[in-house]
Amino acid sequence: MSFETLVRDITGRARAASARTSELRSDVKDAALLRIADRLEEASAELIAANALDLEASRAGGSGGADGLDGPMLERLALDEPRIAGMAAGVRDVAALADPVGEVTRMWNRPNGLQVGRMRIPLGSVLIIYESRPTVTADAAALCLKSGNATILRGGKEARHSNRAIAEIIRAALREGGVPEDAVQLVPDPAREIVDLLLEREDEIDLVIPRGGEALIRRVSERSRIPVIKHYKGVCHVYLDEHADPKMARDIAINSKCQRVSVCNSAETLLVHTALADTVLPDLVSELRGLGVEVRGCERTRSRCPDTVAASEADWSEEYLSMTLAVRVVDSLDDAIDHIRRYGSDHTESIVTDNVRRAHEFVRRVNSSSVFVNASTRFSDGFELGLGAEIGVSTTKMHWYGPMGIEGLTTQKFIAFGDGTLKE
Repeated sequence: MSFETLVRDITGRARAASARTSELRSDVKDAALLRIADRLEEASAELIAANALDLEASRAGGSGGADGLDGPMLERLALDEPRIAGMAAGVRDVAALADPVGEVTRMWNRPNGLQVGRMRIPLGSVLIIYESRPTVTADAAALCLKSGNATILRGGKEARHSNRAIAEIIRAALREGGVPEDAVQLVPDPAREIVDLLLEREDEIDLVIPRGGEALIRRVSERSRIPVIKHYKGVCHVYLDEHADPKMARDIAINSKCQRVSVCNSAETLLVHTALADTVLPDLVSELRGLGVEVRGCERTRSRCPDTVAASEADWSEEYLSMTLAVRVVDSLDDAIDHIRRYGSDHTESIVTDNVRRAHEFVRRVNSSSVFVNASTRFSDGFELGLGAEIGVSTTKMHWYGPMGIEGLTTQKFIAFGDGTLKE
């Protein structure tokens, strides 16, 4: 079968399946999701064995290039029993969410006699292009099914065995429940030519969501004829205000950076008000370095912490995804916000302060997709924010901004009720 024929077949089946999934009752969708979660846990040993093949090939360079995958990519690729249990729990969380399909979000009366409203409907057919993380296979399938969509999953070659095993379990569970199995399809060949062909199928695919590195997302955005939800990178900031509690400042800075460094909501830049530069900053930098963080500081940081590395201009816009942190001393809240606007990526920012006015000003003026007060940037996540699992993060101000859950996979149509109402 040629690539063109394969793509026509996949997208045609997805479009047909989406017409059926859009009309599924909530109880049918929820039962299918709970069955998927059970089957994933029951197949834990099988999934770990498939994942071991991917890990072995990736370490040897068979999937990730001559030198193999690096540490953060391998960490994202790995499956173990706790991660599989977490994947199943995420599917159950989605099942427990309210069904957005058919929800009327607003109604109002018009002088012309019409009662007008807005109703949530599925997008239709969603293409997910992702790298490394096999857990995305289950997350994306669950969210798309709950929101009444069909999904086409194109995982990376480094996770081909893991993704195939997960997708087969999901499709079998759908068949058992009388749900169209083509509501979830995994592209069988990761060839780039297939991706290019999929990105041309604007009549059958309604939305593209790339999840991976900046190079992947830019390539998809440049080639797609279909709307793309994207974020190029996560340059997340923590700002320690002059009114910050020292212990809270320390805890949030360390958690934001060190809790899990390989993900896009990990802090990459720490901004510190000059009032804390001689008190909080030296001990905090010392502790970060003791935890293995390479600190790259501005001149004012290095004057207090001489063992740090000199930061370059490029460091302020860098997404490290590693134990590296850029640190800058700023003179005011205005300076912190100016820095975020200049170097940020519209992902996640957090202020640590005991001053309510400063907190509200930061929230109002910083227009990143997630803005926190006195909380770690690591909470910028669909699950943590109550969305169930997450299909991705949008830093494009289209119909959704920030972590995307099931509501982000719907759109709204206008509805209107009349009583023989005629236009005069």
